[in-house]
Amino acid sequence: MSTAFPTDVVYTETHEWIRIEADGSLTVGITDFGQEQLGSLVYVALPQIGAQLTGGADAGVVESNKTASDVHAPVSGTVLSVNEVLNETPEAINAAPYVQWIFKLQPDADFDAAIFLDAAAYCAMIG
Repeated sequence: MSTAFPTDVVYTETHEWIRIEADGSLTVGITDFGQEQLGSLVYVALPQIGAQLTGGADAGVVESNKTASDVHAPVSGTVLSVNEVLNETPEAINAAPYVQWIFKLQPDADFDAAIFLDAAAYCAMIG
C-alpha cells in the first residue's frame, strides 16, 4: 500500500476512515486499502448537505472503471459539508486517500471511537 495508516483516525470494517474534529464533527473518507481495491476512481456520488444519515447506511458511492462501492455513514447524523473537489477530480482520492475526505457529519450522539478499529486493528483486519 502506498500510504501508511494514520493513527489520528479510526477505521470501519467497510474501509472508511473517520477523523474526530475539535468541534465534535466527523470527517469521513475511504482508506488507502479501499481505494486500491477499487482502482482509479471515475465518479463519487456525494451525500446532500443537510441530509440525515443513519449509521451503517449508504451515504454515497465511489465508482471506478471496474466496480462501484457504497460509502457508509459511520454513525447517525447530519451532513455538514461535502468535498466538492471530488465532483471534478474523483481520482484525487487515489492520490491522497487520507487527505481527500468525502463528507463531514455532525453525529446525533456522542461519538464513541472505541467501537471502531484503530490503525493496528485495521491493518490486522486487511492482512
